[in-house]
Amino acid sequence: MLQRIVKPLMLAALLLLSQLTYATEGMWLPQLLSGLNEKEMKGMGMKISASDIYNINKGSLKDAIVSFGGFCTAEVISSQGLILTNHHCGYESIQKHSSLQNNFLQNGFWAKTAAEELRNPGLFVTFIVRIDDVTQAALQDVKPGMNERERQSAIDKRLHEIRQNARKESWQETMVKPFYEGNQYFLFVTETFSDVRLVGAPPSSIGKFGSDTDNWVWPRHTGDFSMFRIYAGKDGRPAPYSQDNVPLSPKYFLPVSLKGVKPNDFTMVLGFPGRTTEYLPSEAVKLTVDALDPAKVGMRDAALEVIDGYMRKDEQIKIQYAAKYASTANAWKKWKGEMLGVKQTRGIGKKEQYEANYRELLNTSPELKVKYSGVLDSLNEMYRRIRPYAQARDYYSELVRNVELFTAGDRLISFLGNVRDKGEGQYETLRQQFLESMQPFYKNYNAQVDHDVSVKLLEIYAKGVPKQYAGAEYAQICAENNNESRMLADKIYGLSALTSLEKLKAFVQQPYNAVVAQMWKDPGTRLIMAMRKGFVDNVSKPVNDLQSSINSLQRTYMQAQMDVMAGKKRFYPDANSTLRVTYGKADGYSPRDAIHYDFYTYLDGVMEKYVPGDYEFDVPAKLIELYKNKDYGRYGVNGKMPVCFIASNHTTGGNSGSPALDANGHLIGLNFDRTWEGTMSDINYDPSICRNIMVDIRYVLFIVDKYAGCTRLIDEMKLVK
Repeated sequence: MLQRIVKPLMLAALLLLSQLTYATEGMWLPQLLSGLNEKEMKGMGMKISASDIYNINKGSLKDAIVSFGGFCTAEVISSQGLILTNHHCGYESIQKHSSLQNNFLQNGFWAKTAAEELRNPGLFVTFIVRIDDVTQAALQDVKPGMNERERQSAIDKRLHEIRQNARKESWQETMVKPFYEGNQYFLFVTETFSDVRLVGAPPSSIGKFGSDTDNWVWPRHTGDFSMFRIYAGKDGRPAPYSQDNVPLSPKYFLPVSLKGVKPNDFTMVLGFPGRTTEYLPSEAVKLTVDALDPAKVGMRDAALEVIDGYMRKDEQIKIQYAAKYASTANAWKKWKGEMLGVKQTRGIGKKEQYEANYRELLNTSPELKVKYSGVLDSLNEMYRRIRPYAQARDYYSELVRNVELFTAGDRLISFLGNVRDKGEGQYETLRQQFLESMQPFYKNYNAQVDHDVSVKLLEIYAKGVPKQYAGAEYAQICAENNNESRMLADKIYGLSALTSLEKLKAFVQQPYNAVVAQMWKDPGTRLIMAMRKGFVDNVSKPVNDLQSSINSLQRTYMQAQMDVMAGKKRFYPDANSTLRVTYGKADGYSPRDAIHYDFYTYLDGVMEKYVPGDYEFDVPAKLIELYKNKDYGRYGVNGKMPVCFIASNHTTGGNSGSPALDANGHLIGLNFDRTWEGTMSDINYDPSICRNIMVDIRYVLFIVDKYAGCTRLIDEMKLVK
């Protein structure tokens, strides 16, 4: 009897110790900090209160944080609506304003006066006004035994009522988001401003220093920032662009600290993280790192090798493929880091140990055992069953993404499907729209590069995807070409209408019915349709069916964990692009044996990496001069210029541009990346190697002030020491 009592108590103690060890993990909802996190945050050094972070009755930190364009985060840093975000977040806006005469990407841009600030049609920022728990109302009509479709339909009806009846001002908007796998729902009242103007950006040689080579890597030396301003109507409310609009007077803006950080200083990041899946069972993590990541990495390894070879030999191809190469390499590098990080931290083993602890605790509660018995085992079994289908799905997705001719074919099929749905009478109009949309695609397309990519990827696809998933028509086409990817590619790229815009135009100039008939004769479109049919029939449908069961079980398992671990573990909801708070400490890390990284980098490191004329590591002459003269103004420290630092804040995509704050809630840096070994934090956060990378705010101020001479922006800010 004593043993039965002692074992659960020991287990509870171990879980509590684990919780304390992993204290920096979590993406927390700001309105719940007072009950869940405030005590711990103050124990780690925070000097403000939870009400200073989230408050609906007075200005608080949440009133200085905005969703930037729906894909990044930005923060208000002056009483005149000046906002700070990453250079890579503002990159598209900067690019649109650039020309050969005024290349702002290459030379940077600084508005010397308000009149020079540039409008950006389509760009917007969104503030969070209030967050309300609406779980009870959202789930009111959910009944036991409902299937997923019935359940979601019942919820959607209630969500519509919740949004319609929400208390808000006429210019405000609402959205409701699910949390904890749909076990809870929160209403967000928001304000969106669409007049957002470009104020300043450093040249890419600063804002994108290190480019692809340094991406996901520490040590980092990138001044990844840009500045915009929010404009409002004269009444201070959101308004479309007008010359009569005025800079926004915000409810709150962030003071900017010149103090910097020391080892183990408390740090906090607020922002809009995009997507995490922290509560997956062990079989799901195995699926990701043992099957899905290797499949995607293998495909991109081959594609990148081919593209890189051509880019090194041909300047025109280098220009055409630079952005595509960077985009392809970004996720490729992240997935490689994810696999490495899970392996190094024994992430799967820890998941399995957690599940063993969960089962032991579950068995101590007869009531919970009846309610949740078998849920975890069933969920793990479903992930084992979906594995071959999910891997085939990812092989197919990577093939269509990385072989551009297949991408073009997919777009052609979608265009013809649109004509079918809207009627042949719309063919001419839709054809013109389709061809216009394909012009930028072919501008940066090289058929020879794509041919060689297809040879490699078709070979990998044939080896990686079992015949029963690829489909009979695809197998027939392969057999006609002796199952040789090069022979198949030679035929496609020699005869298909998809290899150039001119050929595609001629192809679709035919009547609609003729084009549809020709689709099965053109070797490119024939292969694409065959592969697409095989994918839909043999992969997509089974995946969707299995995924529906997984979603239901995952929701139940999420609730089971919260019930079984109640009082022993705190649960934060997975990221879903809503406002979150994460906190940690400034600290280095040791990714491998005999290697330790410090937590700070300096301008000295920029000069050590400097390669004159290199597109990744060139350095502007003005910055070299400032460095040689040690002309750092009030921003340097002991004759050195801080550039970047790392801490154990739990971040992900969407946190780009998030403010890094100190114990007083003052701005000390700008989040822009994670360390390579810690990219697995989306599924397996581990404080030993998971670090977020930030630009030191003093480097931002130094570039604005000493490099660009745009002191009017410095004068707007509230600088504190």
